[in-house]
Amino acid sequence: MKIIRFTCYEVKVPARPGTVESSGIRKPLHKLPVGAKSGWSVQFDQLPKLILKMELSNGIVGWGELYRDHNWSLVEDMIASLLDRDIRALSLQKLPFSFCREYDGFECAVWDAFAKAHHLRVVDLLGGAVRKKVKVGAWSSHRKLEEIGDLVKHFAAQGYDCIKFKTDLEDDVLGWCEVIREAAPGMEVILDPNERWLYPGEVRKRIDQLASVGNVLCLEDPLPRWMLHEYANLKHYGSVPIVLHVSLPYVLHGQRIEDAIKALRADAVDGFNFNGGLANFQILDHIATAAGLPCWHGSEVDLGILEAMYLHSAAAASSCIWPSDIFGTMIRSNDLLKESIRFEPPYAILPEGPGLGIEPDEQLIEEHLLSKRVFNV
Repeated sequence: MKIIRFTCYEVKVPARPGTVESSGIRKPLHKLPVGAKSGWSVQFDQLPKLILKMELSNGIVGWGELYRDHNWSLVEDMIASLLDRDIRALSLQKLPFSFCREYDGFECAVWDAFAKAHHLRVVDLLGGAVRKKVKVGAWSSHRKLEEIGDLVKHFAAQGYDCIKFKTDLEDDVLGWCEVIREAAPGMEVILDPNERWLYPGEVRKRIDQLASVGNVLCLEDPLPRWMLHEYANLKHYGSVPIVLHVSLPYVLHGQRIEDAIKALRADAVDGFNFNGGLANFQILDHIATAAGLPCWHGSEVDLGILEAMYLHSAAAASSCIWPSDIFGTMIRSNDLLKESIRFEPPYAILPEGPGLGIEPDEQLIEEHLLSKRVFNV
């Protein structure tokens, strides 16, 4: 079971027109810097993705997908660390290279191949599923107020009962939530300022307004993350639950597993949005489960391989009961799978096949190809 080949497909898959934000609004969502460009300057679907096809000497193939905007130098080093290694000699908990933004895509491919080699699903490597379907929500970036009603009616008709919005201080979130209450009764709202409400007083003002509407499920990352003491004040201030996003792919921003522990020690949150690879997400779930708090699985508006990985993680996680951010299929023009993940809103169904339970479509991948590189033993 030696790893004998990696084929790297660099692809770009655009968002469907109108699925991200209102016409006339341009607020890029990629939070990290891109080269010399600052964060929040590039839209997520303009950045390349890397699909990994990892082949074993016995013919088994493992598939992985990296987060957007990969570093080729790190990719090459990680491939060199894995080529000619027997997959059975690897520790699934810690692959033989340092953690970085590219790590989870390689972990995905290794776990997919390992599970297939042992006639298991990835969720079985995590201890087995605690649920066969995972709660998911609808999603939008910034919107004009006049579009909100039709938008949420569209999602409610499909069966979604929660929608997440990106927001900053310019957005009329009170108006949004009032329209949603009328247009889609029973639909809950997650508001995600991505730390951009900036000032505790502005957050308190909005909490007071939103409490009277009553349909906000939670408020995620309202303030800069260093202000954890203010998160604690907000948690005890009003009735809107406060959530911290612990996103391990944001290693450049210093986000770590211990951020969840720090938030608990400060009594600062009512729940979490966790984003990370298979082994690390399970650690984060165990922290939330032990604390008796809910979480959901975050994302970067990804393609089908990573979304399948998220489903396996969420299905094995006792604390993962809030609607997860598994919505790339509704936003991007293609998931690059032969058969898409099955959605029965408000749920996504755990694939049943071996490994991740999905099969990438190499023809579709080639149609979205920017570059292709092959690494052999």
